[in-house]
Amino acid sequence: MKKIFAIAFLTFSASVTVLGQAKLIEKVSKKGNEIIIPYEKYVLPNGLTVIIHEDHSDPVVHADITYHVGSGREEIGKSGFAHFFEHMMFQGSDNVGDEQHFKIITEAGGTLNGSTNRDRTNYYETIPSNQLEKILWLEADRMGFLLDAVTQKKFEVQRSTVKNERGQNYDNRPYGLASEYTSRALYPYGHPYSWLTIGYIEELNAVNVDDLKNFFLRWYGPNNATLTVGGDVTPKEVLKLAEKYFGTIPRGPEVKNAYFPAPVLNADRYISYEDNYIQQPLLAITYPGVPSYSNDEAALNVLTSIIGRGNNSIFYKNFVKPRKAVQASMGSSTTELAGEISIQIVPFPGQSLADMKKLADESLKEFEAKGVLNEDLERIKGSTEAQFINSLASVSGKVSLLAAAETFTKNPNQIQERLKAIQSVTKEDVMRVYNQYVKGKSAVILSVLPKGKGDMRVAPDNFTVDKSGYKKPDYGYDNLKYTKAKDNFDRKQIPASGKNPVVEVPKYWTAKTPNGIKMIGSQNTEIPSVSISMSIKGGSDLLLNNTAKAGLAGIVGRMLNEDTEKYTSEQISAELQKLGSNVSVFDGGDAMLYSASSLTKNLDKTLALFQERLYHPKFTTDALDRIKKQTIQGLKNAKTQPANVASTVFEKVLYGLDNPRVMVSDGTEATINSITLEDVQKFYDENFSPSVASVVVVGDITEADAKAKLAFLNSWKAKPVTIPAPAPGKKFAKTTLYLVDVPKAAQSEIRVGYTTDLKYDATGEYYRIGLVNYNLGGAFNSRINLNLREDKGWTYGARSGFSADDHGGSFSASAGVKASATDSSVVEFVKEITMYQKDGIKADELAFMKSSIGQSDARKYETNGQKAGFLSRILEYDLKPEFVATQTKILNEIKEGEIDALAKKYLNVNNMVIVVVGDKQSTLPGLQKLGYEVIELDADGNRK
Repeated sequence: MKKIFAIAFLTFSASVTVLGQAKLIEKVSKKGNEIIIPYEKYVLPNGLTVIIHEDHSDPVVHADITYHVGSGREEIGKSGFAHFFEHMMFQGSDNVGDEQHFKIITEAGGTLNGSTNRDRTNYYETIPSNQLEKILWLEADRMGFLLDAVTQKKFEVQRSTVKNERGQNYDNRPYGLASEYTSRALYPYGHPYSWLTIGYIEELNAVNVDDLKNFFLRWYGPNNATLTVGGDVTPKEVLKLAEKYFGTIPRGPEVKNAYFPAPVLNADRYISYEDNYIQQPLLAITYPGVPSYSNDEAALNVLTSIIGRGNNSIFYKNFVKPRKAVQASMGSSTTELAGEISIQIVPFPGQSLADMKKLADESLKEFEAKGVLNEDLERIKGSTEAQFINSLASVSGKVSLLAAAETFTKNPNQIQERLKAIQSVTKEDVMRVYNQYVKGKSAVILSVLPKGKGDMRVAPDNFTVDKSGYKKPDYGYDNLKYTKAKDNFDRKQIPASGKNPVVEVPKYWTAKTPNGIKMIGSQNTEIPSVSISMSIKGGSDLLLNNTAKAGLAGIVGRMLNEDTEKYTSEQISAELQKLGSNVSVFDGGDAMLYSASSLTKNLDKTLALFQERLYHPKFTTDALDRIKKQTIQGLKNAKTQPANVASTVFEKVLYGLDNPRVMVSDGTEATINSITLEDVQKFYDENFSPSVASVVVVGDITEADAKAKLAFLNSWKAKPVTIPAPAPGKKFAKTTLYLVDVPKAAQSEIRVGYTTDLKYDATGEYYRIGLVNYNLGGAFNSRINLNLREDKGWTYGARSGFSADDHGGSFSASAGVKASATDSSVVEFVKEITMYQKDGIKADELAFMKSSIGQSDARKYETNGQKAGFLSRILEYDLKPEFVATQTKILNEIKEGEIDALAKKYLNVNNMVIVVVGDKQSTLPGLQKLGYEVIELDADGNRK
């Protein structure tokens, strides 16, 4: 690593290097094979930090602006405000219209979002490199010119959207409130970590526009922000644009690092609540931990990995393998002000939470007696190195690491330091942090209980929040003033796009082995890593004529991750961890999928383990019984999740309960119970053949090396495999509404759609119908999402799309909506589909779609994963090399008339299925008024 500093206190330089107005603080370059992200760091006179990473490997740019404010800056009574404000930042500013931020970036071929956590809020975009100026203009406009564009209507819509987000991700989800209860009990009253970033509904209801304006003025100044730009750029051009658009924005109030005392527990705090959506209880034990970048952070990660992560952990051995718990894990999470060490256990039926607590205590004592083995350190250090290297695969990943490190440490160059911290952890370090933070320490002990099962709690509740002694801090909200930048240019002018970058489809090679395996590969030397995937056609589809064994393919997939002839599952996992590699198998529905990833230097050893899993599985009764029990419990749990129930029931209605395709993937409790070891062996013996296999190789490897290292596949003996074709879906004489009751559900899940005769065709009508749908429900700025989310505030997100394979397809539209708007949301879904079918696309929508999809090609081939997905489609559907060029030609030449004709042909509101999963008592009266026949179903899709 080469670091060049230019700051005033260096003895060899009495001045600061200046480029324009920006001060060069630091320049870091890479030497040799260092795991490091090169960058230049500058500070503008108004305090904005600018970090630039130059990487011309792909014609893309990722920009991130991070504000050092999260829910950790919130006041008592105003929880959720930092996250609510994040939503408001997308609602336009002086020079950017309402709902235009997403539209402008999407139309430019980019993608964007924002996120809020306890300690920071960030906004980010990935775009073609010719759009750099546009995104900096957008980010600067909302930093300097937001408040006058804020209206009461926008405020209310986004407040409703945030409340729907809470409903979807917390209130309407199994175990969704566990962290809220734990945080309230772990941190003292008034500590901003004592509530979740999403906030409380009643407090979101209480805030007003003035609160929003004060929050903006207090925390959203340039001196509390870091702009990080990476990708196909030069520091000179980024600085020039940063100075132009951000440089005149006035400095905000000074911001100091927040400080709150770490939680101190003098005794165990027992708490509990009943969950509307669960069948099995959960035990959560949480100890106070350490903040981010603490000296003990790495050792705690090692400690919790040894005790509770992966199938070499003590928890796996004591809880999961003997079938006492569905899941049992331990982890250490860190944030700016504090950390948490957590244990979570979901028992199998017949095991009590008290049993789980006792076994957890015994497991900790077992660790204490056993200590730390050399192999434990070797496993964790090997996997950590690979994680850091793979985090550098995309420019967005690199930018995110730089931005976070600068925000919290003022030193972007943390990746090497964090890797060193893990690599230097000793056995003594691990035992020291165990004794310091876990052994004999008090914890918050939460019991999450099924409705009406309060007697299942691990112990009686003994804790209530103590509000005495709280003193409100001074957050600095007095005398805030809104001062706008004064410029010598017109900010209302949207910057023009630069010259379109040249987007090259990845160069790839193809081959076929003597025994029939189709191969495809592409070399990518950006990081020393290789990804290999193998698809063996069949999967669950092989059971279409044998539904008595429905679910067998999924069981086989999981069994293939267990023992082999040479290794137990624990041994093979340990070897893979040491290498920093992964080899896994799963049922993909229409294929069994093997996946492998490895650092280049460890590829030979990784492929030896891949070969072992492919050729020499060892199916055991113990593994089968455990996996069957886990699978059955998973089926039961899935019936408590409204979103899962909606999607499952929707498919069953579309295709019919008697259609094998709706059951062969998951199976039922009866079919899973019927599966024997002989069934598993027979499925493997009869259906795994090179004649139906294909391999994709992407990464730091040449074609010649790939073929040589995979030569062991040539000895695989071929056999004939017959794959049944799935039965088609149903056609409906009229639109019918189906209701599944989830009493007291916070939201309703809606699915709308029908089957089609469309088959996958990369350059035919299937590709074109995707273009048709883009403005209806495919983009953020689509009609459906703008209506239900941005205009009405009824949902966190709504969408629609067509899907297809070789046997046909379907159209579906979906959303999770607030319960009180269930019937109205159904009306709006049908209205939008009807209007699009009847009136067709508008000229500006057509231009938006062409620009957005056309320019997005720059983002399609950056990472190994993206390249592998592209190559997989080529193999699966036997696509010609020129199919991308053909798609581009279709996109450029398609006209309104063709779009409208396809919409009339494939959009159908008269013969649809509408599935609603929600609270019957509150939703049924409104749904009955819509004029559809309403049929009540249970969570399995059966008529009530």
